[in-house]
Amino acid sequence: MGFFEKIKQGLKKTTAAVTQSIEDIAASFVEVDDDMLEELEEALIMADLGAPVAARATEALRKTAQHSRIESGIALRCLLKDVLTDMMLEDIQIDISQTPAVILVIGVNGVGKTTSIGKLAARYVQEGRRVMLAAADTFRAAAADQLEIWAKRAGADIVRHGEGADPAAVVFDAVAAAKARECDIIIIDTAGRLHNKQNLMNELNKIDRILTRELPGSSRETLLVLDATTGQNAVHQAEEFNKAASLTGIILTKLDGTAKGGIVIAISAGLGVPVKLVGVGEGLDDLMDFNRSAFLEAILPDFDDMLERRGGS
Repeated sequence: MGFFEKIKQGLKKTTAAVTQSIEDIAASFVEVDDDMLEELEEALIMADLGAPVAARATEALRKTAQHSRIESGIALRCLLKDVLTDMMLEDIQIDISQTPAVILVIGVNGVGKTTSIGKLAARYVQEGRRVMLAAADTFRAAAADQLEIWAKRAGADIVRHGEGADPAAVVFDAVAAAKARECDIIIIDTAGRLHNKQNLMNELNKIDRILTRELPGSSRETLLVLDATTGQNAVHQAEEFNKAASLTGIILTKLDGTAKGGIVIAISAGLGVPVKLVGVGEGLDDLMDFNRSAFLEAILPDFDDMLERRGGS
């Protein structure tokens, strides 16, 4: 099953929540006026785009409508898709071009961080790459145990220390082991907390210095894992983490479990950090590269089908 099919299946709750509002707008469409734009803005906010992004989208629709005739709900849907496409960042995949590539994964507890690391490791192993996991979350009980289970399941190597060990020391040993074993990718699990931005920044700075010194030419990613079901709270988390660490991308998990999948647009258009991976199920292959066009096709109802169901009205 390709991305479009999986994302469409995974976004059923979001689409169902948005469809009725936009379907009503399309069916009663006469012209782009203040009342219609207000209804549309409310529908976008309900999909969790957030008020600022929803306002930007409807304002862009208003300006476009001033210069070109929009005479049907179908045309409105196409224009909305174009507007949201322009607002979102282009698709950017994880950079693993310079090996051993480093993927630093951060995020609060409970968002699916360890599971995402395991699925990502499994993907790269299936592609024939050798993967090293670094269990640098040494503050949470059993964090390294969970990561080790995933390492075995994925067929990846792992370096771990005891609970309470220095995360930077774990990273140093993982890098040394990855070099010795000629690994292609190092994925680093970090402590899932944001109770103190300065502590987080200090920890990441120590890890960064080690990586810069030991792997000066390697590709580097810093990915934040967010739980889509938390809605706007995920946006706030991303804002805070982005202040403490220079994020290169987002992994958005549990997209199939939320009626507010517009959070993807809120992050991409509002925060300016690309969504690189999305989780749309429990399977190993359900962590997928994000595709902006397929996502918007899935989240926006098909007005052709709507009008056909209404007898062409």
